[in-house]
Amino acid sequence: MASLPSLFISHGSPELAVRTTAAHTFLTTYGRELPRPRAILVASAHWETASPMVATGAHPATIYDFGRFDPRLREIRYAAPGAPEVGARAAELVGAAGFTVSADPTHGWDHGVWVPLHLLYPARDIPVAQVSIQPDADPAHHARLGEALRPLRDEGIMVIASGAMTHNLGAFRGQPVDAPAPAWVSGFNEWMHDALIGDRRADALRYRDMAPDGALNHPEAEHILPLFVALGATRPDEPVSRVHHSYEYGVLSMDIYRFG
Repeated sequence: MASLPSLFISHGSPELAVRTTAAHTFLTTYGRELPRPRAILVASAHWETASPMVATGAHPATIYDFGRFDPRLREIRYAAPGAPEVGARAAELVGAAGFTVSADPTHGWDHGVWVPLHLLYPARDIPVAQVSIQPDADPAHHARLGEALRPLRDEGIMVIASGAMTHNLGAFRGQPVDAPAPAWVSGFNEWMHDALIGDRRADALRYRDMAPDGALNHPEAEHILPLFVALGATRPDEPVSRVHHSYEYGVLSMDIYRFG
């Protein structure tokens, strides 16, 4: 069996699930271009723990972890089966890599999980497990976490990292969804693109010090940390490609990357 790719998906606002934007439209078709996995493991920006945790429930609930957004969002229930055996396998790999890891059989799927999957795999027939991120740990920690999970890709499991390439919501001032990105957003976005495509992993891991406006685009790091899980799950000789590029509200890069 060939290795499955891993993905980094910028999910932006929860309204990605119901608002017809360029990123929404892309995700509704991209799932058909991907090899079909036997299961999916998602690292989402919205499950934060002190040390790695893996969701192992058989029937996880759909979590509506947001405030005043389109009421249609609360009508969506992403009722794909859980993947307890995949969660257990992920925990085994993470523990063997030296991390302190635990399992949570009750954790549901936050919008970082179900919003992109609702568009990619609307049939809800692929089992899903989830792994947490550690907001107080650095990118190198998350790259090591992804490296520990890398064998899953050879076992028919797709690793999907869900976050945002840029995420300064404090800079949102009511702009329309199609507002152009200011230079401090586009400059950072293109620097990260060049680092990822150019195999400058070490630079990408030090984005906060090396990229233009790194701290401004990520006042808190939780939305970019999943990127490094996907990067770590990729072998150094594998290709990296940006499969979608767009902005929403000026401040949200909706870029999507395929690794492998």
